[in-house]
Amino acid sequence: MHVLRKVLVNLIVLAVLLVILYCYQTPSNVSRWIVGQVENRNVEKSTNDEFISTTLKETNDIFINITSTTITFPNAIITNTYQNQLYYNVWCIFTKVGTNSPMRTKFHVFTKSLLAFATVDIAFHVIIDDDSYTIADTIVQDVMSTTNKTMKVQYYNVHEQARQLEDIVSVMSPHFSSKPGTYYSDALFFLSLGLHRIAPPDQKLAAMFDADTKFRKDIKELFKEFDNFGKEALFGLAPELSPVYRHVLYLYRSRHPKTMFGESPNMGGFPGFNSGMVLFHLERLRKSSLYEKIVTKDSVDAMTAKYHFKGHLGDQDFYTVLGMERPELIYTIDCGWNRQLCTWWRDRGYSDVFNNYSLCNSETKLWHGNCNTPIPDH
Repeated sequence: MHVLRKVLVNLIVLAVLLVILYCYQTPSNVSRWIVGQVENRNVEKSTNDEFISTTLKETNDIFINITSTTITFPNAIITNTYQNQLYYNVWCIFTKVGTNSPMRTKFHVFTKSLLAFATVDIAFHVIIDDDSYTIADTIVQDVMSTTNKTMKVQYYNVHEQARQLEDIVSVMSPHFSSKPGTYYSDALFFLSLGLHRIAPPDQKLAAMFDADTKFRKDIKELFKEFDNFGKEALFGLAPELSPVYRHVLYLYRSRHPKTMFGESPNMGGFPGFNSGMVLFHLERLRKSSLYEKIVTKDSVDAMTAKYHFKGHLGDQDFYTVLGMERPELIYTIDCGWNRQLCTWWRDRGYSDVFNNYSLCNSETKLWHGNCNTPIPDH
Protein backbone atom coordinates (compact mmCIF):
# COMPACT_ATOMS: atom_id res chain seq x y z
CA MET A 1 0.00 0.00 0.00
CA HIS A 2 2.85 2.35 0.89
CA VAL A 3 4.53 1.61 -2.46
CA LEU A 4 1.34 2.36 -4.40
CA ARG A 5 0.88 5.68 -2.57
CA LYS A 6 4.48 6.65 -3.39
CA VAL A 7 3.99 5.77 -7.07
CA LEU A 8 0.76 7.79 -7.18
CA VAL A 9 2.47 10.85 -5.66
CA ASN A 10 5.29 10.62 -8.19
CA LEU A 11 2.82 10.40 -11.06
CA ILE A 12 0.96 13.50 -9.82
CA VAL A 13 4.22 15.47 -9.52
CA LEU A 14 5.24 14.40 -13.04
CA ALA A 15 1.85 15.45 -14.47
CA VAL A 16 2.10 18.88 -12.83
CA LEU A 17 5.60 19.38 -14.24
CA LEU A 18 4.42 18.44 -17.74
CA VAL A 19 1.51 20.92 -17.56
CA ILE A 20 3.85 23.72 -16.41
CA LEU A 21 6.33 22.91 -19.19
CA TYR A 22 3.55 22.91 -21.80
CA CYS A 23 2.16 26.27 -20.64
CA TYR A 24 5.61 27.80 -20.64
CA GLN A 25 6.62 26.68 -24.13
CA THR A 26 3.37 26.97 -26.08
CA PRO A 27 3.10 30.82 -26.34
CA SER A 28 6.72 31.28 -27.44
CA ASN A 29 6.46 28.57 -30.09
CA VAL A 30 3.26 30.01 -31.52
CA SER A 31 4.39 33.64 -31.36
CA ARG A 32 6.92 33.29 -34.18
CA TRP A 33 4.07 32.73 -36.63
CA ILE A 34 3.64 36.42 -37.28
CA VAL A 35 5.51 38.50 -34.74
CA GLY A 36 8.92 37.09 -35.61
CA GLN A 37 11.81 36.56 -33.26
CA VAL A 38 12.14 38.87 -30.31
CA GLU A 39 15.20 39.34 -28.15
CA ASN A 40 14.90 41.12 -24.82
CA ARG A 41 18.50 42.28 -24.38
CA ASN A 42 19.63 44.19 -21.29
CA VAL A 43 16.68 42.97 -19.23
CA GLU A 44 17.25 40.42 -16.47
CA LYS A 45 15.02 37.39 -16.89
CA SER A 46 12.69 36.80 -13.97
CA THR A 47 9.22 35.43 -13.61
CA ASN A 48 7.70 38.89 -13.08
CA ASP A 49 9.75 40.83 -15.63
CA GLU A 50 9.60 38.38 -18.49
CA PHE A 51 7.42 39.62 -21.33
CA ILE A 52 4.29 37.84 -22.48
CA SER A 53 4.67 36.50 -25.99
CA THR A 54 2.01 37.72 -28.38
CA THR A 55 0.53 35.88 -31.29
CA LEU A 56 -1.19 37.81 -33.99
CA LYS A 57 -3.61 36.32 -36.43
CA GLU A 58 -5.44 38.07 -39.19
CA THR A 59 -9.09 37.38 -40.00
CA ASN A 60 -10.92 39.67 -42.43
CA ASP A 61 -8.52 42.56 -41.77
CA ILE A 62 -8.96 42.18 -37.98
CA PHE A 63 -5.91 41.17 -35.97
CA ILE A 64 -6.40 38.91 -32.96
CA ASN A 65 -4.02 39.19 -30.03
CA ILE A 66 -3.58 35.86 -28.26
CA THR A 67 -1.96 35.71 -24.83
CA SER A 68 -3.59 33.83 -21.99
CA THR A 69 -6.95 34.94 -23.36
CA THR A 70 -8.15 35.92 -26.82
CA ILE A 71 -8.91 39.61 -27.39
CA THR A 72 -9.93 41.22 -30.66
CA PHE A 73 -8.47 44.62 -31.53
CA PRO A 74 -9.98 46.62 -34.42
CA ASN A 75 -6.87 48.76 -34.88
CA ALA A 76 -4.22 46.39 -36.22
CA ILE A 77 -1.56 45.37 -33.74
CA ILE A 78 -0.97 46.37 -30.13
CA THR A 79 2.65 46.93 -29.13
CA ASN A 80 4.05 45.03 -26.15
CA THR A 81 5.76 47.19 -23.55
CA TYR A 82 9.02 45.86 -22.18
CA GLN A 83 10.07 47.02 -18.74
CA ASN A 84 13.18 49.23 -18.60
CA GLN A 85 13.75 48.80 -22.31
CA LEU A 86 13.94 51.47 -24.98
CA TYR A 87 12.96 50.48 -28.51
CA TYR A 88 13.73 52.52 -31.61
CA ASN A 89 10.58 52.46 -33.74
CA VAL A 90 11.28 51.88 -37.45
CA TRP A 91 8.45 51.88 -40.01
CA CYS A 92 8.39 50.70 -43.60
CA ILE A 93 5.70 50.07 -46.24
CA PHE A 94 6.01 46.77 -48.11
CA THR A 95 2.99 46.19 -50.35
CA LYS A 96 2.18 45.06 -53.89
CA VAL A 97 5.23 42.82 -53.87
CA GLY A 98 5.22 39.61 -55.90
CA THR A 99 7.60 36.68 -55.76
CA ASN A 100 9.87 38.05 -58.49
CA SER A 101 9.51 41.74 -57.64
CA PRO A 102 12.74 43.80 -57.43
CA MET A 103 11.33 45.25 -54.21
CA ARG A 104 11.98 41.92 -52.59
CA THR A 105 15.73 42.38 -52.97
CA LYS A 106 15.55 46.04 -51.93
CA PHE A 107 13.66 45.19 -48.75
CA HIS A 108 16.25 42.53 -47.92
CA VAL A 109 19.08 45.03 -48.38
CA PHE A 110 17.28 47.61 -46.26
CA THR A 111 16.51 45.20 -43.41
CA LYS A 112 19.97 43.66 -43.40
CA SER A 113 21.73 47.04 -43.33
CA LEU A 114 19.42 48.28 -40.58
CA LEU A 115 20.35 45.38 -38.32
CA ALA A 116 24.00 45.24 -39.36
CA PHE A 117 24.76 48.76 -38.11
CA ALA A 118 22.28 48.95 -35.22
CA THR A 119 23.57 48.95 -31.64
CA VAL A 120 20.13 49.53 -30.14
CA ASP A 121 16.95 47.50 -29.78
CA ILE A 122 14.61 47.96 -32.73
CA ALA A 123 10.86 47.60 -33.05
CA PHE A 124 10.28 47.04 -36.76
CA HIS A 125 6.78 47.99 -37.96
CA VAL A 126 5.96 46.77 -41.47
CA ILE A 127 2.79 47.79 -43.32
CA ILE A 128 1.83 44.90 -45.60
CA ASP A 129 -0.98 43.48 -47.70
CA ASP A 130 -2.05 39.84 -47.87
CA ASP A 131 0.28 38.95 -50.75
CA SER A 132 3.33 40.71 -49.31
CA TYR A 133 3.17 39.44 -45.74
CA THR A 134 4.71 36.02 -46.34
CA ILE A 135 7.51 37.50 -48.44
CA ALA A 136 8.27 40.17 -45.83
CA ASP A 137 8.29 37.74 -42.94
CA THR A 138 10.53 35.28 -44.80
CA ILE A 139 13.03 38.05 -45.49
CA VAL A 140 12.97 39.35 -41.92
CA GLN A 141 13.49 35.87 -40.45
CA ASP A 142 16.35 35.21 -42.88
CA VAL A 143 18.08 38.49 -42.03
CA MET A 144 17.78 37.89 -38.30
CA SER A 145 19.20 34.39 -38.63
CA THR A 146 22.14 35.42 -40.84
CA THR A 147 23.08 38.50 -38.81
CA ASN A 148 22.57 36.79 -35.45
CA LYS A 149 20.61 39.85 -34.36
CA THR A 150 16.96 40.07 -33.51
CA MET A 151 14.29 42.77 -33.31
CA LYS A 152 10.67 43.01 -32.38
CA VAL A 153 8.65 42.75 -35.61
CA GLN A 154 5.01 43.69 -36.09
CA TYR A 155 2.86 43.75 -39.22
CA TYR A 156 -0.01 46.09 -40.04
CA ASN A 157 -2.63 45.48 -42.71
CA VAL A 158 -2.58 48.35 -45.20
CA HIS A 159 -6.33 48.24 -45.85
CA GLU A 160 -7.10 48.71 -42.17
CA GLN A 161 -4.66 51.62 -41.90
CA ALA A 162 -6.04 53.26 -45.04
CA ARG A 163 -9.56 53.17 -43.62
CA GLN A 164 -8.38 55.16 -40.62
CA LEU A 165 -6.95 57.88 -42.86
CA GLU A 166 -9.77 58.33 -45.36
CA ASP A 167 -10.11 62.01 -44.48
CA ILE A 168 -6.43 62.77 -45.08
CA VAL A 169 -6.26 60.75 -48.31
CA SER A 170 -9.32 62.48 -49.78
CA VAL A 171 -7.84 65.90 -49.02
CA MET A 172 -4.33 65.19 -50.32
CA SER A 173 -4.83 63.08 -53.43
CA PRO A 174 -6.32 65.78 -55.70
CA HIS A 175 -3.22 67.93 -55.21
CA PHE A 176 -0.39 65.43 -54.76
CA SER A 177 -1.22 62.37 -56.89
CA SER A 178 -0.42 61.85 -60.56
CA LYS A 179 -3.75 60.08 -61.14
CA PRO A 180 -6.11 60.82 -58.25
CA GLY A 181 -8.97 58.46 -57.66
CA THR A 182 -7.33 55.08 -57.15
CA TYR A 183 -8.07 54.89 -53.44
CA TYR A 184 -5.73 52.04 -52.49
CA SER A 185 -2.79 53.47 -54.41
CA ASP A 186 -3.48 56.98 -53.13
CA ALA A 187 -3.59 55.79 -49.53
CA LEU A 188 -0.14 54.19 -49.75
CA PHE A 189 1.46 57.54 -50.54
CA PHE A 190 -0.15 59.40 -47.65
CA LEU A 191 0.08 56.93 -44.75
CA SER A 192 2.96 58.83 -43.18
CA LEU A 193 0.79 61.92 -42.74
CA GLY A 194 -1.36 59.99 -40.28
CA LEU A 195 1.28 57.82 -38.65
CA HIS A 196 0.45 59.37 -35.28
CA ARG A 197 -3.00 57.77 -35.60
CA ILE A 198 -1.70 54.39 -36.76
CA ALA A 199 1.18 54.00 -34.32
CA PRO A 200 0.32 52.57 -30.90
CA PRO A 201 -0.04 55.36 -28.32
CA ASP A 202 3.08 54.39 -26.37
CA GLN A 203 5.28 55.36 -29.32
CA LYS A 204 6.60 58.90 -28.88
CA LEU A 205 9.24 58.99 -31.62
CA ALA A 206 9.54 57.06 -34.87
CA ALA A 207 11.28 56.96 -38.24
CA MET A 208 9.84 55.77 -41.55
CA PHE A 209 11.91 54.68 -44.54
CA ASP A 210 11.34 53.77 -48.16
CA ALA A 211 12.30 50.15 -48.80
CA ASP A 212 14.87 51.25 -51.42
CA THR A 213 17.25 52.63 -48.79
CA LYS A 214 20.42 51.22 -47.26
CA PHE A 215 22.04 52.13 -43.96
CA ARG A 216 25.69 53.09 -43.62
CA LYS A 217 25.45 54.21 -40.00
CA ASP A 218 23.75 53.18 -36.78
CA ILE A 219 20.10 54.27 -36.60
CA LYS A 220 20.85 55.39 -33.06
CA GLU A 221 22.73 58.34 -34.59
CA LEU A 222 19.71 59.33 -36.67
CA PHE A 223 17.44 59.40 -33.62
CA LYS A 224 19.83 61.88 -31.99
CA GLU A 225 18.48 64.39 -34.52
CA PHE A 226 15.34 64.63 -32.37
CA ASP A 227 17.48 66.53 -29.87
CA ASN A 228 17.89 69.28 -32.48
CA PHE A 229 14.18 69.70 -33.19
CA GLY A 230 12.82 73.16 -32.51
CA LYS A 231 10.03 73.50 -29.96
CA GLU A 232 7.37 73.39 -32.68
CA ALA A 233 8.92 70.82 -35.03
CA LEU A 234 6.72 67.82 -35.80
CA PHE A 235 8.75 66.18 -38.58
CA GLY A 236 12.35 65.82 -39.67
CA LEU A 237 13.29 65.43 -43.36
CA ALA A 238 16.38 65.80 -45.51
CA PRO A 239 16.35 68.09 -48.57
CA GLU A 240 15.34 66.95 -52.04
CA LEU A 241 18.48 66.47 -54.15
CA SER A 242 16.94 67.10 -57.57
CA PRO A 243 15.27 70.10 -59.26
CA VAL A 244 11.81 68.49 -59.18
CA TYR A 245 10.32 71.39 -57.21
CA ARG A 246 12.02 73.94 -59.40
CA HIS A 247 9.88 72.31 -62.09
CA VAL A 248 6.67 71.99 -60.06
CA LEU A 249 6.90 75.60 -58.86
CA TYR A 250 7.56 76.99 -62.33
CA LEU A 251 4.41 79.14 -62.42
CA TYR A 252 4.91 80.46 -58.89
CA ARG A 253 8.57 81.22 -59.58
CA SER A 254 7.71 83.04 -62.81
CA ARG A 255 5.34 85.30 -60.88
CA HIS A 256 7.75 85.71 -57.95
CA PRO A 257 11.18 85.99 -59.59
CA LYS A 258 12.97 86.74 -56.31
CA THR A 259 11.66 83.69 -54.47
CA MET A 260 14.06 81.11 -53.10
CA PHE A 261 11.42 78.37 -53.21
CA GLY A 262 12.54 75.69 -55.66
CA GLU A 263 16.08 77.08 -55.75
CA SER A 264 19.14 74.93 -55.00
CA PRO A 265 20.66 74.93 -51.49
CA ASN A 266 24.04 76.28 -52.62
CA MET A 267 22.18 79.35 -53.89
CA GLY A 268 20.55 79.78 -50.50
CA GLY A 269 17.29 78.31 -51.74
CA PHE A 270 14.73 75.80 -50.52
CA PRO A 271 14.68 72.75 -52.85
CA GLY A 272 11.85 70.97 -51.05
CA PHE A 273 12.00 67.79 -49.00
CA ASN A 274 12.43 64.12 -49.86
CA SER A 275 10.29 61.64 -47.92
CA GLY A 276 12.50 58.58 -48.38
CA MET A 277 13.30 59.06 -44.68
CA VAL A 278 11.04 60.89 -42.24
CA LEU A 279 11.34 61.42 -38.49
CA PHE A 280 8.10 61.79 -36.54
CA HIS A 281 7.61 63.42 -33.17
CA LEU A 282 4.47 61.38 -32.58
CA GLU A 283 3.81 62.76 -29.12
CA ARG A 284 3.63 66.32 -30.45
CA LEU A 285 1.61 65.31 -33.50
CA ARG A 286 -1.09 63.73 -31.35
CA LYS A 287 -1.42 66.91 -29.31
CA SER A 288 -1.19 69.38 -32.20
CA SER A 289 -4.49 71.08 -32.95
CA LEU A 290 -2.56 73.17 -35.49
CA TYR A 291 -1.59 70.11 -37.51
CA GLU A 292 -5.17 68.86 -37.49
CA LYS A 293 -6.23 72.18 -39.02
CA ILE A 294 -3.43 72.15 -41.58
CA VAL A 295 -4.49 68.79 -43.05
CA THR A 296 -8.09 69.89 -43.60
CA LYS A 297 -9.44 70.50 -47.10
CA ASP A 298 -9.71 74.27 -46.75
CA SER A 299 -6.13 74.56 -45.53
CA VAL A 300 -4.57 72.31 -48.18
CA ASP A 301 -6.63 73.91 -50.95
CA ALA A 302 -5.45 77.35 -49.83
CA MET A 303 -1.77 76.40 -49.64
CA THR A 304 -1.68 74.70 -53.01
CA ALA A 305 -3.54 77.61 -54.63
CA LYS A 306 -1.13 80.11 -53.08
CA TYR A 307 1.91 78.36 -54.58
CA HIS A 308 0.19 77.18 -57.80
CA PHE A 309 1.27 73.72 -56.68
CA LYS A 310 0.23 70.52 -58.47
CA GLY A 311 2.43 67.64 -57.46
CA HIS A 312 2.64 63.90 -58.04
CA LEU A 313 4.85 62.57 -55.24
CA GLY A 314 2.33 62.04 -52.45
CA ASP A 315 3.34 62.89 -48.90
CA GLN A 316 6.62 64.37 -50.12
CA ASP A 317 4.73 67.12 -51.92
CA PHE A 318 2.77 67.94 -48.78
CA TYR A 319 5.92 68.13 -46.66
CA THR A 320 7.43 70.49 -49.23
CA VAL A 321 4.40 72.79 -49.25
CA LEU A 322 4.31 72.68 -45.45
CA GLY A 323 8.00 73.60 -45.39
CA MET A 324 7.25 76.70 -47.45
CA GLU A 325 4.19 77.73 -45.48
CA ARG A 326 5.17 76.70 -41.93
CA PRO A 327 8.94 76.02 -41.87
CA GLU A 328 9.01 75.85 -38.08
CA LEU A 329 7.07 72.56 -38.21
CA ILE A 330 9.81 70.68 -40.10
CA TYR A 331 13.40 70.25 -38.98
CA THR A 332 15.84 69.93 -41.88
CA ILE A 333 18.10 66.91 -41.45
CA ASP A 334 21.56 66.60 -42.97
CA CYS A 335 21.49 65.34 -46.58
CA GLY A 336 23.78 62.45 -45.62
CA TRP A 337 20.79 60.78 -43.97
CA ASN A 338 18.97 60.62 -47.31
CA ARG A 339 21.59 60.49 -50.05
CA GLN A 340 19.39 60.22 -53.11
CA LEU A 341 20.86 58.69 -56.27
CA CYS A 342 18.18 59.44 -58.86
CA THR A 343 19.39 61.41 -61.91
CA TRP A 344 16.09 61.43 -63.82
CA TRP A 345 15.76 65.22 -63.89
CA ARG A 346 19.30 65.69 -65.18
CA ASP A 347 18.19 64.29 -68.53
CA ARG A 348 14.87 66.15 -68.58
CA GLY A 349 16.03 69.68 -69.31
CA TYR A 350 17.89 70.47 -66.09
CA SER A 351 21.42 69.27 -66.85
CA ASP A 352 22.79 72.80 -66.41
CA VAL A 353 21.63 73.08 -62.79
CA PHE A 354 21.31 69.45 -61.69
CA ASN A 355 24.66 69.30 -59.91
CA ASN A 356 23.70 72.30 -57.80
CA TYR A 357 20.85 70.24 -56.36
CA SER A 358 22.47 66.79 -56.13
CA LEU A 359 25.55 68.04 -54.31
CA CYS A 360 25.81 66.64 -50.78
CA ASN A 361 29.15 67.19 -49.06
CA SER A 362 28.18 65.22 -45.95
CA GLU A 363 29.20 61.67 -45.17
CA THR A 364 26.65 59.22 -46.56
CA LYS A 365 24.76 57.63 -43.70
CA LEU A 366 21.79 56.33 -45.68
CA TRP A 367 21.72 55.58 -49.41
CA HIS A 368 18.42 56.10 -51.23
CA GLY A 369 18.14 54.34 -54.58
CA ASN A 370 15.09 56.29 -55.73
CA CYS A 371 13.72 55.90 -59.29
CA ASN A 372 15.25 52.40 -59.35
CA THR A 373 18.84 53.67 -59.18
CA PRO A 374 21.32 50.97 -58.05
CA ILE A 375 22.79 51.48 -54.58
CA PRO A 376 26.59 51.14 -54.27
CA ASP A 377 27.84 48.00 -52.59
CA HIS A 378 30.60 49.80 -50.72
